[in-house]
Amino acid sequence: MRLSLTLSKYFSRQFLFWFGSVFLGFACIALVLDTVELMRRASGKVDATMDVVLKMGLLKLPFMIHSLLPFIVLFGALLAFWRLARTNEVVVARAAGISVWQFLLPAVFITFVVGVFEIGGFNPFASAMLSKYEAYEAQFLKRRTSMLAVSKNGLWLRQADGRYQSVIHAQRITNSTMDLHDVIIFRFEGKDRFAERIDAEKARLEKGYWQLENAWISAPLAQAQFRKRHQVRTNLTLTKIQESFASPETMSSWDLPEFIGTLEAAGFSGHRHLLHFHSLLAYPFLLCAMVLIAASFTLRVHRRTGASFAIIGSIVLCFVIYFMSDVVHALGISATIPATLAAWTPACVSIMIGLAMLFHLEDG
Repeated sequence: MRLSLTLSKYFSRQFLFWFGSVFLGFACIALVLDTVELMRRASGKVDATMDVVLKMGLLKLPFMIHSLLPFIVLFGALLAFWRLARTNEVVVARAAGISVWQFLLPAVFITFVVGVFEIGGFNPFASAMLSKYEAYEAQFLKRRTSMLAVSKNGLWLRQADGRYQSVIHAQRITNSTMDLHDVIIFRFEGKDRFAERIDAEKARLEKGYWQLENAWISAPLAQAQFRKRHQVRTNLTLTKIQESFASPETMSSWDLPEFIGTLEAAGFSGHRHLLHFHSLLAYPFLLCAMVLIAASFTLRVHRRTGASFAIIGSIVLCFVIYFMSDVVHALGISATIPATLAAWTPACVSIMIGLAMLFHLEDG
């Protein structure tokens, strides 16, 4: 029997109601808990007022919703299907010739649309808010700012060595040896008094200094000097520079491909950002897998056991998948496995688990 439009709308309304209810509940809980944690971190910091803490909590909330959305879909679907099973509406639908695959179709379709909207529309908004949150965090809680910027024109570094404030520009970098090529260094005394400019073919980061090769040093009211080798003090390390990259989560899904290309053209590895990009592409399928898993457990409510089994079983399986995702993601970050494989494995495995459970319960 073909699923009628009226029945599809009814199932869709049921799923949307419970999804929306769980969404609001999770969002409120996440906001309260994160605000409390921010208040703890802000204690003792004069500039981090209550207004700043509340603003930071709201700025981080969209990113937290992105992280919690698989759980929101799982519990929303779980409650929706449990209600249909408890009122025997599933039994009536099956008696009318409607298979489980048919009445799951509205929920899966809605979830997929939500996932597509999330990565195409909500993610750019969440990324922009998270970027502002990290700026507030650096200013009020961590007391530091980013030292690195990468663009099509090369990369820019900022450093301080006690006497000078320096801005370093390079066309490209050899990431393995931390060699900068076609380097220009602007050095300032105090806040804004220009001290000198250094042009060099190459600069290598050593412990405590930059080793420049074929450097021309120009200063106001002085003749330019050439030095085959020249050292410039620095407090930068390879770890500090790599940590100064904008995190992939602060990049819009639309901007990530271009940014990955810019990183690789500058000589840096775009592996971490590529992994995040493919994780976003797999996100709608991961959400659909949560619907299938929820349905496979709620069918048991009617047949064999009670709601406690459905809730506990689905939560345990969801956390197993979450743990597996973290392990695979760590392998992807370390480049042990390809980024594409690491990003798509959790979604594909989750879908196969959900389908296998439904096939076993319905057709097995």
